Amino acid sequence: MSARSFLNDKALVLTSGGQDSTTCLFWALKNFKQVSAISFYYGQKHAKEVVVAARICKKLNVDLKKIDISFLKELVHSNLFKGTPDVNKTHKLDASVPASFVPYRNLLFLTLASAWAGTIGIRHIVMGVCETDYSGYADCREVFIKSAQKTLNLAVDFKELGVIIHTPLMRLSKAREFRLAEQLGCLDFILTETLTCYNGIEKKHEWGKGCADCPACELRAKGYGEYKRKFLKKSNRI
Repeated sequence: MSARSFLNDKALVLTSGGQDSTTCLFWALKNFKQVSAISFYYGQKHAKEVVVAARICKKLNVDLKKIDISFLKELVHSNLFKGTPDVNKTHKLDASVPASFVPYRNLLFLTLASAWAGTIGIRHIVMGVCETDYSGYADCREVFIKSAQKTLNLAVDFKELGVIIHTPLMRLSKAREFRLAEQLGCLDFILTETLTCYNGIEKKHEWGKGCADCPACELRAKGYGEYKRKFLKKSNRI
């Protein structure tokens, strides 16, 4: 079923104030009648993202629910938490996984978002995870999202009130994500308003704001460079 089938419905977007979630926010505003948002503070180094998310939602006139789950840092290992080593290292539990990975984070996000969505009468949940540029995060894969949706609906069995999780970025590279933002008419907003940096640094660059050194910034910068080469040149914009 296409997003066009949901034009008269409401959606809840998981937002962090970054490129991915903000692009999804604009996508939802185009494809749903009413949009709300939810963001999480979990003791992350880049806690500024919660402030940025609130600022973005205010500018877009979107209601935002902010949730504190800072207890998470007491349960799992990740260098994304405040007071931990460099995010550029490998994960303490598995050397093949980035140190910035937070185990079970997206599952917890989706559980809490689904709980809130059900409370305010929303079935559709939009999340900016991506399998193409997923940085080795297992909970950004489509197989996880499909499984999570099934599990969440089995957890309550509310018949026709089950959640539907939308992931519009799932098969997009970062370059194509910039292209989608351009098509949605929000590219300038993405470049000037969003913050994806793991270190929470808002230094301005051509590709957006960030420290330019962390994995998130490197991925974003690389994606923007590819976007310029593949898409802007074709339209004679550079």
